[in-house]
Amino acid sequence: MSENARKRIRLQLMWDRLIAVVEEQAQAILRTAFGSVVREAGDLSTGIYDLEGRMLAQAVTGTPGHVNTMAKAVMHFLDRFPLKTMKPGDVFVTNDPWMGTGHLFDFVVVSPAFYHGQTTALFASTCHVIDVGGRGFSAEARSIYEEGVRIPHMKLREEKRLNEVILSILEANSRNPVEMKGDLLSLITCNDTAQQRLDEMMGEFNLDSLEELGQYILEQSYAAMKKAINKVPPGDYAAEMKLDGYERELLLRARMSVSAEEILIDYSGSS
Repeated sequence: MSENARKRIRLQLMWDRLIAVVEEQAQAILRTAFGSVVREAGDLSTGIYDLEGRMLAQAVTGTPGHVNTMAKAVMHFLDRFPLKTMKPGDVFVTNDPWMGTGHLFDFVVVSPAFYHGQTTALFASTCHVIDVGGRGFSAEARSIYEEGVRIPHMKLREEKRLNEVILSILEANSRNPVEMKGDLLSLITCNDTAQQRLDEMMGEFNLDSLEELGQYILEQSYAAMKKAINKVPPGDYAAEMKLDGYERELLLRARMSVSAEEILIDYSGSS
């Protein structure tokens, strides 16, 4: 077997191991969350990201609805808290729907991973907490301010010290404060669990960083996506459908343009 073949096998093994790390991260939420939406419906997601905020692996367990939005959310955290300011034990949080995963019930928690004192990756997790106050899911809400409490990008834990002020504010605004706090602590716990498993993996494979593995994952993912796009005949496609609305029907209209390397979807004309 050639050296190149052995290298690719080793990289693939590490990639599979990384997926196992984030799968255990997701299972940790399922086993520690207080809210039934998480424990029974699996309304959660977990993943690991490189130092630029690009996703390297995601858990099989969870909802795909969070995956892409959580990836974008990690970028927003890096804009607010640059890597050089992060320290071991730090945990960051937000439920801002424009900076997170869609609505106030979804909290995103991001933790930097360190190995031998160096930042190696970022772990992110999301789950739907039981209650954030306000009207919640009611279609009666006319603005974001009526839906519940909104937390901007903040430190939920600083060098292992919990921010009790944030927790107190959230508990005071929730109809289910015990479950609310329990769900947030489960997000912290799952990220800590993933950090422990990543440490074990890096020690086992004698790694100092995830740079080479991350580049391999990104290149292979790009090639696989390009191959899938090439199976779709180039051209323009259009479709529309009507959905039940609150006071009137809603129209969802999409136009898709397919080329050799990309697919563009335009939703112009939708309600």
